[in-house]
Amino acid sequence: MIFVTGDTHGQADFDKLLRFARENPNLTLNDFVIIAGDFSAIWDKNTLDRELQPYRELPFTVLFADGNHENFDILNSYPEEVWRGGKVHKIAPNIIHLMRGQVFEIENITVFVFGGAASIDKEVRTEGVDWWRQEQPTQEELEEGLRNLKRHGCKVDYIITHTCCERALRYPPLNTPEMQMQTFPANILLSEFDKTVEFKHWYFGHYHFDGEPTDDMTVIYQKIIRLA
Repeated sequence: MIFVTGDTHGQADFDKLLRFARENPNLTLNDFVIIAGDFSAIWDKNTLDRELQPYRELPFTVLFADGNHENFDILNSYPEEVWRGGKVHKIAPNIIHLMRGQVFEIENITVFVFGGAASIDKEVRTEGVDWWRQEQPTQEELEEGLRNLKRHGCKVDYIITHTCCERALRYPPLNTPEMQMQTFPANILLSEFDKTVEFKHWYFGHYHFDGEPTDDMTVIYQKIIRLA
């Protein structure tokens, strides 16, 4: 089975995975939970093993897109591999980083993954300590994503990103009289996929709540939703 959920922020929002494991005792390493960015357990080399250990002990395989709160220096130091048709960093046997712009074929469904987003608080962070420029998706990553999608006829079952495209920003819960989310370059970049790709549903995290901006887009945080 395949599921998707929102940000886990290392241990801060890990409990939802632990509860999910307890409530679904039949899950195995052949089942997958995809985290839509801000995995954040890869943060400090001095505490890396301690942060990753609870994830290693989960009975299922954790897949994650990168968010804006990742230590990209450490994350990108892992060897690049090909897994289920796309590029990954294999952190542990059951912890796998799904790299930007890749299409994965998992249990007869296709999933396009594109991480990254802008940190709105980077002015109070320190580059290379708790903020990295690699959080921002690049034109080269966009072009690689479009090439990979073209090989699949620009059609996938699901898109999973950290932030969202511009269309999602037009509707509640991201756009209300009380709250209007700002548009960043990553939102504009992701709109290229919205314009060119046929998909069943798009899931994204980043905004720390659960909601349905459109019929085909879901912002996800605490929920864990089954895809297949």
